[in-house]
Parts: sequence; C-alpha cells; structure tokens
Amino acid sequence: MSRLSFFFKRLVRMDFKAMWKTTGILKERSGKSRLWLLCDMLRCALKYNAGYVDYKIAQMYRLTDEQKKTQITRGLSNTIVRRMNDKAYWYLFDDKATFNNLFKEEVGRNWMKVDETTTVEELSAFLAENRDLIAKPLEGSSGVGIERFTADHWEGKEAEFLAELREKQIGIIEERVIQHPEMMRMCPTSVNTIRIATLLGEKKQGIVYAFLRIGNGNVMDNVDQGGMAARVDLETGTLLTVGADKQGNTFTQHPMTGTDIIGFKVPFFEEAKQMCLNAAQKVPQMRFVAWDVAITEKGPVFIEGNSFPSHAVPVAARRVSTTDVAMPLSKVLGEVTSSGDCWGAVGM
Repeated sequence: MSRLSFFFKRLVRMDFKAMWKTTGILKERSGKSRLWLLCDMLRCALKYNAGYVDYKIAQMYRLTDEQKKTQITRGLSNTIVRRMNDKAYWYLFDDKATFNNLFKEEVGRNWMKVDETTTVEELSAFLAENRDLIAKPLEGSSGVGIERFTADHWEGKEAEFLAELREKQIGIIEERVIQHPEMMRMCPTSVNTIRIATLLGEKKQGIVYAFLRIGNGNVMDNVDQGGMAARVDLETGTLLTVGADKQGNTFTQHPMTGTDIIGFKVPFFEEAKQMCLNAAQKVPQMRFVAWDVAITEKGPVFIEGNSFPSHAVPVAARRVSTTDVAMPLSKVLGEVTSSGDCWGAVGM
C-alpha cells in the first residue's frame, strides 16, 4: 500500500476529536503552537505514514527529519508484516487455543477452551484442579477482555460461572502463570512479559529486539492497558532504558514498587531467547513474530505469539536523552538484517 493510499484510508477513519485532544497535550509538552503541530503531523503522515498516535508516542515534534525516518510507524509496520507473514498462517497465532496446542511444550500450563459445547461437568473438573485463572477472548489483542478469576468467584456456582464466561465471550481459560520472584519485585500486580521478536530472513535470522513490558497496577502489562516498556540488551538481558508508557511518561523507577528500571536484569533471558528462536522454526511461513514470554522460577514460558506485532511497544520504549531523543528502531532491526535481504523491500 502506497503512502498516499494509506494516508487517505486512515483519513476517512480519523477520530478528529481525539486528534485535537492530542494536539492540546503536545502543545503543553512541546511549547509549540497547535497550528505548527497540526502542520507537522500532516507532513509526517504524508512522508512517514505516521498517524497522530505514532506522532505522540515517538515524540516526533522533537525529532529531526533524519530521526523521524528511522521510526517504525503504523503504516510501515503494516507493510512489513504483510510482506513477511503469509496471512494463511496467521490463525496459528491469532487463535489462542490453536497457539497453545501448537506450542504446548513452551506454554507449559493447564488451559481449557470454552465454547457452546462446554458442559458444566467439564468446566467443574478443570476448576477443581486450577484455582487461579486468567480468562481471555479466543482472539484479540492489547489485553482487551482479559480477566483474572479465583475460586472465590465460582465455587458452588459453576453453572453461573460458565454462563458468565459465555456472556463475556471468553474463549479460553488458563492456569495463572506465577512469575519469578525477581519479576514480581518489578511489579506484582501483573505478569511482566518480555516481548521478543524473531526474524527468519533469506540471508540472516535471529532476534530483532527484546523489550520488557511492565505492569503499572492493572492485571495486564500491555502498554495499551497503562503499562510501560523498557529495552532489553540482547547480550546481557539487562534493561537499557527508562520505562516509557504510551502517554509519553517515563520512569527511572517503578512508581509502585520503587524498583530501578535501568540495570534490572531479566532472569533466564538466554533460555527465553533460545525458546523463541526454536519456536520460530515451527512455522517458517511466519517470518516475523513477536513472542510474549513470562519468566517463572523454572524458566521461560510462552503467553502468546503475535502474528501482527504492534509497533507501539518498541517505539514507546525509547531511550530518552539529549543525544538520543527516540531510539531508532531501524538500527535495532539492523542488528539481524544488515544485509537488507528482507527489510530493504519496504525501504528501510
């Protein structure tokens, strides 16, 4: 899809009220006029396929043109994914039950699909062995519709609980992952997952990037649910950047626990990387996958795999300094694609 066609497609779906509100926020942050911001947004939309949310997350009003063109915007991200991943295989990742079956060794926990054929007896048998659950829609992203339930919620009223799950369009229930104490130290309210992206290229393959997604009081760690993200050094598993959320706030320490973010070391990081690299070989038609990995006391496990990785996580988790205003994601991607065999096709 060309930049111009993508621009007009987004234009007809634009939430102008939200865009106007965004310019008001950025006016306060940047000290620039609303007119200047609107004009710069329009230029970035036409030149870099950047929507107003991209513009806000990447703080493009602070960037030079050289820095702006290194950002992964929604338009560019969409183009990359569509060229790298065969859509006929997306369902293996998009359907959570299918994913859990395909990667059952890496998932490593009890789970049950819930649909119109599920009986109260089947559900009761599962609940008797699993007293702390995460319930999810069968498809979906950004943590939407995900809830936690404990035995106090359903005990003695399993039939009503089944009806509730169906009403909420829950498609799968899973044994809750208990994360490693070190990960708990960062934030105890959510499982803090590492997003590790793998690439299968014609000349090179490996890990593109890794970011720790950190919760901030909610059950989910997603940046769309108020969480934050920080870049992980691929060699050491140590966090290199402050935590940054989708609203542009940055944190040197976790606001709830006081844990230092820069320098925090992720346990079992080497094992997590190897698990993702091995898993990437199972479906070679999916050449660019972002894996969400939880760390338990026994090692890494998959939460899910993303056939259409969000660009918001790596863009939000930028390095904020006077010399590196926003981390150039293309530089990170270049660590495994320096030959340009894949990304060159989309102009990176």
